Amino acid sequence: MSELHGHIGQIALTVSDVNNALRFYRDILGLPFLFQPSPDLAFLQAGTVRLMLSTPQGAGEVGENSVLYFTVTDISATYAKLVANGATAERPPVLAAKMPDHQLWLGFIRDFDGNLLGLMEEIR
Repeated sequence: MSELHGHIGQIALTVSDVNNALRFYRDILGLPFLFQPSPDLAFLQAGTVRLMLSTPQGAGEVGENSVLYFTVTDISATYAKLVANGATAERPPVLAAKMPDHQLWLGFIRDFDGNLLGLMEEIR
């Protein structure tokens, strides 16, 4: 019997146009490109997680997906750079929670299809 190992190996994101989405995730967010086996499917690397970009394949609605949270350093500068590079501003970074040993800051942007992306920084 297999077990979950506590990490995500891949996240699938439904987009309207894979090449357009590649321009956003690769060129604006700066995720490393892995491969594109067809015009409707591409893969990038987001830290230890693989991101699969796909057009709807019988399920899923463009822009109606779960939120992807990317850990960043210097969240304010990162947010400003991404918006300047073409991301749609959703909510500038704000202090979301004060923990005993750090602060959690969150900001939000949207990609070309309206998918919500979270930026998070834990400041110690």
